[in-house]
Amino acid sequence: MLRYIYADDLAQYPALQASMHLDRAVQFSARLKWAVSVDENGWERDEYDDMNPLYVIWENADGSHGGSMRFLPTTERTMVNDHFAELLNGTDICSPFIWECTRFCLGQKSNPRVAAAMMLAGGELMRAFSLTHLLGVFDPRMVRIYSMIGASPEVLGSAGEGRDKISVGLWAFKPEDRTKVLRRAGLSSEISEHWFDRSFGRTVQQVAVAA
Repeated sequence: MLRYIYADDLAQYPALQASMHLDRAVQFSARLKWAVSVDENGWERDEYDDMNPLYVIWENADGSHGGSMRFLPTTERTMVNDHFAELLNGTDICSPFIWECTRFCLGQKSNPRVAAAMMLAGGELMRAFSLTHLLGVFDPRMVRIYSMIGASPEVLGSAGEGRDKISVGLWAFKPEDRTKVLRRAGLSSEISEHWFDRSFGRTVQQVAVAA
């Protein structure tokens, strides 16, 4: 199932929190060899986890992490603006209608449907908060995943070659995209909206009106 959890509330789900940060360490440090920080508990965390981001997390049946993403509005500090501005010719992206998505991580026993479910969740956030785009940095391994679930980005800039290539992209989300991703995830619209309602205590439509 999908959960939408702000960082300040994540400690209420200790098994989910621990397994997410452990899986992030496996993916980004051990497997991809990124220069990330892993603490004494084996958790991968960075400064943006301290900014009360909104996490979208796939929770496995046993309460552990199956996949996750992290969201921050671009009106605040973001990884793209702080560390990858050279890919955009030094231009900052700052808009109340664009959120940054980072740390796309799949659990060690995940499957393509989990990736599609998380993309669906990104679309639900866009509907609820009247966003036009999501912003993110990605590497070549993600291109295949995005293509497979029908969520390929508009590339704004890239650097490097081969496996070392890194790009900044923008994702739009149209109504027909939602239908496609629902099918890829093997989910109904009703269950997706139920998970959103349960996390926020309001429907997508009610959040959109309040926003």
